[in-house]
Amino acid sequence: MKNIYIQLLKNKHLFSLVLLLLAGYHQLLAQAVTTVPAFPTADQEVTIIVDLKQATDTRAAGLLGKTSDVYLWAGAGTTAEGGAFEFTPAGQTTWTVPFEPGRMTSLGNDRWEIKLVPRTYFGVPADKPIVKLGLLLKNGNGSAQTEDFIIPIYTNALQVVFENPTQASFFTEANTTIPIKATASAPADMTLRVDNVVVKTEQQKTVLEYNLNAGTQSGVRRRVDIEAKAGTETATQTFYFTVKPVPAVADLPTGNQDGINYLSSEKVLLSFFAPHKSFVYVIGEFNNWTPTADYLLHRTPDGNRYWIELDNMPPGQEVAYQYLVDGTLAVADPYADKILDPNNDQYIPAATYPGLKAYPAGATGIVSVLQTNQVPYNWRIQNFERPDPTNMVVYELLVRDFVATRNYKTLADTLTYLKRLGVNAIELMPVNEFSGNDSWGYNPIFYFAPDKAYGTKNDLKAFIDKCHEYGMAVILDMVLNQADYEFPYVKLYWDGSRPAANSPYFNQEATHPFNVFFDFNHESEATKRLVQRVNQYWIEEYNIDGYRFDLSKGFTQKNSGGNVSTWSAYDASRVATWKRIYNEIRSYDATAYVMLEHFADNQEEKELADYGMLFWGNHNHDYRNLAKGIQANPNWISYKQRNWNQPHVVGYLESHDEERLLYDVLQAGRSEGGYNTRNLNTALNRSKLATAFFLPVPGPKLIWQFGELGYDVAINFNGRTGEKPIRWEYQQDPERQKLYNVYAALINLKLTEPAFQTSDFTLDFGNVVKRITLRHETMDVHILGNFDTKLQSPNANFPKAGMWYDYFTGEEIFFTNTAERLNLQPGEFRLFTTVKLPAPLPNLLPWQQLVLSAEEATAADKQVLVYPNPARNTALVEVTGAYRGAVEMKLTDNTGRVLRTVRATKHNQTLQQPLSLQNMAGGIYFLQIEKGTERTVLKMVKLED
Repeated sequence: MKNIYIQLLKNKHLFSLVLLLLAGYHQLLAQAVTTVPAFPTADQEVTIIVDLKQATDTRAAGLLGKTSDVYLWAGAGTTAEGGAFEFTPAGQTTWTVPFEPGRMTSLGNDRWEIKLVPRTYFGVPADKPIVKLGLLLKNGNGSAQTEDFIIPIYTNALQVVFENPTQASFFTEANTTIPIKATASAPADMTLRVDNVVVKTEQQKTVLEYNLNAGTQSGVRRRVDIEAKAGTETATQTFYFTVKPVPAVADLPTGNQDGINYLSSEKVLLSFFAPHKSFVYVIGEFNNWTPTADYLLHRTPDGNRYWIELDNMPPGQEVAYQYLVDGTLAVADPYADKILDPNNDQYIPAATYPGLKAYPAGATGIVSVLQTNQVPYNWRIQNFERPDPTNMVVYELLVRDFVATRNYKTLADTLTYLKRLGVNAIELMPVNEFSGNDSWGYNPIFYFAPDKAYGTKNDLKAFIDKCHEYGMAVILDMVLNQADYEFPYVKLYWDGSRPAANSPYFNQEATHPFNVFFDFNHESEATKRLVQRVNQYWIEEYNIDGYRFDLSKGFTQKNSGGNVSTWSAYDASRVATWKRIYNEIRSYDATAYVMLEHFADNQEEKELADYGMLFWGNHNHDYRNLAKGIQANPNWISYKQRNWNQPHVVGYLESHDEERLLYDVLQAGRSEGGYNTRNLNTALNRSKLATAFFLPVPGPKLIWQFGELGYDVAINFNGRTGEKPIRWEYQQDPERQKLYNVYAALINLKLTEPAFQTSDFTLDFGNVVKRITLRHETMDVHILGNFDTKLQSPNANFPKAGMWYDYFTGEEIFFTNTAERLNLQPGEFRLFTTVKLPAPLPNLLPWQQLVLSAEEATAADKQVLVYPNPARNTALVEVTGAYRGAVEMKLTDNTGRVLRTVRATKHNQTLQQPLSLQNMAGGIYFLQIEKGTERTVLKMVKLED
C-alpha cells in the first residue's frame, strides 16, 4: 500500500495572509501569542510569548510538556499585501534541523518566550519598513509545530486595537452581551461607535471598555468602530458582528444537484449539502467576500441542503466564491471543477497553465471558481473501441516523474513512444486536486477538479483524446478511500483533532490498517452519493475508460484495528459495497473498467472478479528474486491458479509502489563464477528473462513507467513519494533499447496472436528452469528460461513433437523427442512456436543458436563420433549411416556464439571431416551436426596449445 508512505506536502515556509487593514493582524493572534510591548516596532526589542496550550493545530500536541527543543521559525514582511517571509534570519533554511538563533526560553506551564529586535533578527534593510512578522513554534526536527501566527509591527504613530473581541467579523446569538476592550498605544481621547452612533467616550485614556448588547436584528451585519485622538494624530479600528440569521426554508428546485448548476449565461444555482449546520452564506468576488442578507442560502425542509440562485454573473468570466458556514468557516465548493489555492498556485508555470486566474483580493484559503458560457471541448474521437479488459497491457505513469515539464501537453507528445512499445491502456496516477503541487496524488482534496499543476482541464481532455486516437484507453487512479484535511467535508465536520462524530462522510478513526488521512464511511448515504457522482463525472465529462481504485480493501466498516489478517479476510459488507459501485458505473457505461487494489482473501477477490472487476496482482517480490537468481514461484499471476473463472488478474513486475526490479538486481543480485547479475548488461538480460515469463501469461498486465528501459533508481530515492529522476536518456543506450524492444515484441505477440490469449495454458514455475506452455488451435507456444546463475540442461518438455520455431533467433528445429534436453546458459530463455512468426528485430538476446545437451545427444545418436576428444589443434568428425546429402557442422561456445562452420556432402556410408581448433582457447565447446531433419550436439574439450 502506498498510503503508509504518503508525504504531507505542506509548505512550512509560507503563510496564507488575510488582506486586512494593518491593525487587523492583531486580532489573528487570539490568546496564543502576546508581545511586550503590546505595540512592537521594527527597531526596538520585543518579547514574543507563545502559550502552546492555546495553539489549535493538532501537531502542536508534540510540543506540550517540553522543557527544551522548542524553536521559533519566522519571517518578516514589508508590505501589507505581500508574504510574511520576505526576509528570514540568516541560516534558517532547513526545516528538519534545529535553528539555534530561534531557540525559545521556557517560562513553564507550556509558555515560551524569545527576545529579538525585528530589523536586526531578520536582516531587513534600514530603508524598508516592517509591517508584520509571521511565525510558528516547532521542535528541532520539525515533526511537531503550531499553526501560523502573524504579529503586526507598528510605527511610532498613535495606534489603537480591539483587545476584545479578537475577531474582525463574527456571528453571535440574539441579545448576547459582547464585552469590548479597546487599547491605545498612548493616552488619547477614545470614542466607541456602533453603526456610527457614539455609545461611549474616554478622555486621555489608553483603555476603553464597554458591554454591547447584540440585539435581535437577525442577519444584519453591524459595524463597531473605535477612534483614538492624541494631538494631531488619529487612529481607528473596526470590527463587525451579525446576529445569527434564520434561513428561509424552500425546496431545492427540481433538476438541480449539489454543486454548480448553470441556468443561463448570467445565472447559476448553487446547492450545498451541509447537514447539522445552521446557516450558510455564499461569499465571493460578487459581494467583496462579505456575508450579507442577499447572499444567505435557503435551507431545504429536511435541513440537509442550502441553495441560492445568483444573478448577474458576468458571461464567460471566472468568478471565485466560497461558502461561509455558521459564520465561522469558509470553504470552497466540494463539487467545483476548479479551485484557486493561495499557497500553491503561484508556483505553477505559465507554460503549464497559461492565463491562470489571479488569487482574488479579500479572500482567504482555497476558493472555488464558476464560469458561465464555457465552450465545450470538441472531442475528435467519438467512437473509441476499448481494449478487451482480459488482454490489456496497461502503462502506469506519474506525470510529475515522466516528463520534465510535468504537464499534459508534453505528456501527449510522448504517446508515440508508448505506441511503439505497444501498450493499449494508460493508467494515470491521481490527477484530481491534491494537497500541494508535488505529490503522488493520494492526498485528494477536491474530487471534481483536475490539479492545475499538470495543466488545464482541456489539456487533460486533449491528452485523453489523443490516447484514444492512438488506440489507448485511459484509466484514472481514483482515491475514494481517504481525503486530506483541505477537502471541505473534512473541515466542515471536525472536532479539533479528527473528524467529528456527526460527520456524514468520515469515520472518526479508520476501520483498517494502512490509513493515512481521513477514512471514508462507505456505508453512509452521503458517501455513497459522493462516490456515485465522482465516478460518473469523470467518465462522462472526460471520456475516461475506467478506474483503478486505491486501497479498495479499505471500503469497509468492519473494524479490524491494526490487524492486517482480519482486514484481509472475506468481508460480505465490503463485497456488497463494491458490487453496488460496480453496478452504478455499469449503469451509465456498460464497458468501463473497474480495477481494484484489493489484496484480500482469494474467495472475496474471486467473487468480485467473476462479477466483472479487475484486480491488481502484485508479483514484484517474486520476479525481483528471480531476476536476482533467487528461487521463487510467481504462479499466483495466473487466474487459473487462483481458481477464478475470468482472467482478471492485472499482474505486474513493478508499480509505483514497489522497488524497481533492475535497481534491486544491481544492488543484491547473485553471482557465480564469471557470471554476475550485478553487471548492468547482465542485469538488463535478467530483466528480459523476467519479462518473458510475465507478459506472455494470459490475462491483463501492467508496466510501471521506464521499466521497459530498466529504470534503476531506488523507490526511496528522495523519499518514497519524492520526485525521481526522469531517464529519457536511457533510449540512447543500445542495451537498454534492446530491453525496450523485447518488451515491444512480447506485447505485440500478446495482443495479436490468439495463442497468447488462450485459456488452455500451463505454468511450470516450481524449479529454477521455468516453462510456460500455451495451447491454441492457431498454434502452440512453449517458453523455457533458466533463472539460475549457472548452466542448466533441463528436459524441454515440449507439448508435442515436430517443427518448432525459435521466435527471437528465427532458428527452425525439428524435435522428434519432446523430452529433448537443452543447454540453457544462466539467464537464457527460449520462446518456441509451432508456426513461424514475423521475426522481431535481430540480436535482442545475447544467445543465438540453441545448444542441445551433449550427453543426451550422444546417447540418442551413435552414428556421430568426434576424436580425439579432448583435442589440441585438430579433431576428426565421423558421420556414419544410410543418410546421403548435405551435412553442416557448427562449433559454438557456451553462449551459443558460432566459432566455426563446416559444410560437407555425405556420399557414402561414412563421412570423415577434419575440424580445425587452432587459435581457440582451451575449454568446453559444443559441436552441432545437422543432416536433413536430424541434429546432434556433442560436447568437445579443447586442450591448451
